Parts: sequence; structure tokens; C-alpha cells
Amino acid sequence: MTAFPPAARARRAVFVGAVCAGLAAGLTGCAEDPDEGTNGVGRLTAAEIENKARTTAKAARSVRLTGTFVSRGGTYKLNMRLKNTGGTGSVTTKDSTFELLRVEDELFMKAGADFWRHDATKPGADFKKEDAEAADKLEDRYVKVPKGDPAYEQFRGFTDKAVLLDGLLGLNGDPVKGDRERVAGLRTIKVVGGADGQGGALDVSLEQKPYPLRLVRAGGAGIVQLTDWEKDFPLTRPPKDLTVDYGRKLPRTSD
Repeated sequence: MTAFPPAARARRAVFVGAVCAGLAAGLTGCAEDPDEGTNGVGRLTAAEIENKARTTAKAARSVRLTGTFVSRGGTYKLNMRLKNTGGTGSVTTKDSTFELLRVEDELFMKAGADFWRHDATKPGADFKKEDAEAADKLEDRYVKVPKGDPAYEQFRGFTDKAVLLDGLLGLNGDPVKGDRERVAGLRTIKVVGGADGQGGALDVSLEQKPYPLRLVRAGGAGIVQLTDWEKDFPLTRPPKDLTVDYGRKLPRTSD
């Protein structure tokens, strides 16, 4: 093997660099590998990337989900921290904002008095004085949602990691690989639904594990950010002196 003197090596490096810069389109050996230093999912097919993201998300112990989504004619703004044993955070609708806390199967809701008075504004509402007084007493207290109440399943879904991720992490149409971008400072590969990209878009991390980091839902049905993967957080039942338990049925609520 011939040893080049330092000056010759420097000239050779400059020459090779110039060749690569000028002929990169035709010389694959000179092109930069976009997947160098990544987790490698960028080399997979679009369907494989989508599947990897869903599998990784399902196996994760915790995540924070923020953003908006449209479902059944309503628009919801979420700021939820979720893990396998429950979740906590806030939900904002057109009419109100309320907090949810679930520890295992126990679900609690906290809202202002206006939330509990909302039925009074509906035409023909039979909202008595005692109902208004009860609403005032519920101001910023945790109301335990009984399993038998119709609101239980509706609100529980906002605190269920598996339910939310299964419902959100889906693209319409055959997946197609899109652009490489950065989301929250991390390199990502985008997967879009359908050749026209109208079936939604999912940005998957190219760093560490292939977590889904951002979802643009099909049909303008919202944008969701997914952060704080695997970051644990406490889930504790509220103090008894701040908890109201109505037993088998909630008082009137702003459905």
C-alpha cells in the first residue's frame, strides 16, 4: 500500500471532494446517506414505517398528546398525559373546558360551575334553583364519574392511551413516503395517506425509537403532537375533601 505524504493527501482530498460535488447526481458513492446516524426506519417502505410507528407507540409506557381533532361533528382541544394505568389533563370543547383524571378504573372530572350550569341555557331546560346551587358547590371539585353513567365511557376514552392512539394513528389510503423534516428538533420521515396526500400525514422519528411525533388527520380533522414518550408522571387520586361522589349517576352535565 502506497503511503502519501501529508501535502499529497490534502490535495487528493480536495480533488475527491470536488469530484463528488460536481458529479453527485451520477456518482452514488459520493452522495450523503440521509439515514446515516438514524434508527434506520427511513430505509423501510411507507407501510413498514407506519407499522413500526404504531407498534412502538403501543409498546410505550407513556406519552403526552396535545392538539385538536374533529370527531362526530365536534372539535376537541386536548392536552393529555397518558400511560397504561390512566391519564390526566384537559379537554376543551366549543362550550367548555374540563379536566379529567383517571387512576386505573376510577375516573374524576373537574370543571367550573359554568360547565355544570350549561344545561340551563338550552331551550326548554328545566333547571331549578337547587341545580344552580349544586353547580356552584361543584366549582373546581373532582366529581367521580360512576361507571353506570353514560358519561363514563365517553370521557374515559380521553384518558385511555390505547383507545386514543388506535383512533388517531391511522392514515386513509395506501401509505406513501414523504419528506424528511424536523419535529420538535428531531429528524423525521413523513408518511402520507394516498398518492395525493389527502389521507393524512404522520411524522415518525428517525432518532432513537421510531415514535410518531405529529399527525395531520385526513380531511382537516385536526393536528396532534405526540411528545414526552416514556416520561413517567404521577397519577394519584384527588384528596377526599375535594372529591364529590354522587354514586350511580352524575348531576346534569354539558354533554
